[in-house]
Amino acid sequence: MAGEDSTRHWHQVRQIVRPTLGVLALLLVINYVLLPQIAGARKTIHLLSGVNVWWLVVAAAAEIASLLAYVRLSQLTLRWPSLRFRTMSQIDLSTLALSHVVPAGSLVGVGVGYALIVRAGVPRSQAVTGKTVQTVGSAVILNVILAVGLCAALVLHGSDPLYGPIAAAGLVLLVSVAIITVLVLRRQQRIIELLTRLLSRLPHVDPAVGQRLVSSLADTLRTLGRDRTFLRQTLLWATLNWMLDALSLWCSVRAFGHALGPVGLVVAYGLANVAAALPFTPGGLGIVEGILVPTLVAFNTTRGIAILGVLAWRLFSFWIPIPIGLACYAPLVARGDHTEEPEPDGDEAEQTEPGAREPRT
Repeated sequence: MAGEDSTRHWHQVRQIVRPTLGVLALLLVINYVLLPQIAGARKTIHLLSGVNVWWLVVAAAAEIASLLAYVRLSQLTLRWPSLRFRTMSQIDLSTLALSHVVPAGSLVGVGVGYALIVRAGVPRSQAVTGKTVQTVGSAVILNVILAVGLCAALVLHGSDPLYGPIAAAGLVLLVSVAIITVLVLRRQQRIIELLTRLLSRLPHVDPAVGQRLVSSLADTLRTLGRDRTFLRQTLLWATLNWMLDALSLWCSVRAFGHALGPVGLVVAYGLANVAAALPFTPGGLGIVEGILVPTLVAFNTTRGIAILGVLAWRLFSFWIPIPIGLACYAPLVARGDHTEEPEPDGDEAEQTEPGAREPRT
């Protein structure tokens, strides 16, 4: 039965992914063949001939380190000691790859990641809570980094029409997270009642799921406030994930001869990634490039270097993880070790009590 389940699941994913791969192949050609022509054929050839390969190697290494920091953040927020780092790496790479090849990729990726985490043996409520804390926490950290960059840019470089809407969206996110946190902690029972009432109207949905989710989320939030080590580690790994990715972008631009200043890097990177979170295209494809290039140009990067630097960074952060992640996805589905939600034994239950810390692997 588990084998049939895995085969059906893999077949469904192939049905979703296959039509998109042709479009991605076309976009790959447009990105790396046609787009550089904007800078001019002669200038592009000159820049490519003078590229510093070692900076590209450092960019690739920084991107790998960023992905590993994200995996560690996933493992930390799930708080399930038996979930190995290797398994979590496969899950996160699979999720990343699928989010890069399907429309509304970020939303699909979250759902697939949750399913794979449950299959790996993490209880459903804990999987939802862990991914929620990770996703929202990462978004908050990104918006804080962008806010700092925007403040510095406004002081040093003046205003820009692009800053306002993105800064407003970030502010709305931060306020929303604060309000939801307060409501869950102070009005937990009321939230459970409202969510249960809403879920009871939906077909094939168990209203008790809402109660378990809110209770688990409230416990995790209390743990974040009470367990300062857990909070510090969560903030540290989320920040490292973003900053190492930004470093990869800096190195990619530097490889073509331009050294970005810290303000220009943070603002360009932050604006592009906040906008990329909107589920319009897979992985923000086209949106990221469309924001990064003109923003880098606004911070004194020549157009040719901006285009080639962004394309090099997107090769490491967007395109290369696709085949790697899809290769990781097949064995995870075929394994089929856990199809039902496991019940933690005594030791595991004790380790997942609020306040318990997951050991570093």
